[in-house]
Amino acid sequence: MVLSQSVEDYLKAIYKLETKEKGASTTRIAEALDVSSASATNMVKRLSDMGLVKYKSYKGANLTESGRKIALEIIRHHRLLELYLLEVMGYSWDEVHDEAEKLEHHISEQFEDKIAELLDNPTHDPHGDPIPTKEGIMPEMDAKSLVNAEEGQLYLVSRVKNQDPELLRYLEKIGLLPGAKLEIKDKGPFRGPITLLIENSEQVLGHEVAEHILIAELPE
Repeated sequence: MVLSQSVEDYLKAIYKLETKEKGASTTRIAEALDVSSASATNMVKRLSDMGLVKYKSYKGANLTESGRKIALEIIRHHRLLELYLLEVMGYSWDEVHDEAEKLEHHISEQFEDKIAELLDNPTHDPHGDPIPTKEGIMPEMDAKSLVNAEEGQLYLVSRVKNQDPELLRYLEKIGLLPGAKLEIKDKGPFRGPITLLIENSEQVLGHEVAEHILIAELPE
């Protein structure tokens, strides 16, 4: 089945919304793709006719098995491309997302396989997001938000959820990258700032920034 870029974008958006909510409402889909609610509703109905989503008015959309497989394939393309652009092409980690968005719909399965082989079959992209397997399985992550970290504990940065280039450049500047070790020194009350020790450098993060950082406990 040859699908348009728009169809693939919708399937990917619905998949990401499904991971957070029981169903992807047309309002939330419209917000994610920056389109009108009417456009989102029309496309979701079309996807339903194609057998790629299950949709009921006022209850939102859920991917069928076929729709989920396509969404995961596009996400795999995207995350492999991000890593390829960073490690081979010399892009910075704040540039790769937008470039991968343009390329993800246009690479062949052979090209995907070549990238994966060249990168030694990676499991995560530059931002720490898991890369779906070729078989369409999304690896699970055991991580929690930095805002839920405990004072005095040591953690590893596992993932940065926000792709905003300005934020990524700031996080790179202070060394808060996936794989970095950090210690929670202090947490301000009432969504206050969090003081961290990152590789022996003390930094203070606002609550809104910390929400986008996922961490895992250091293995003993």
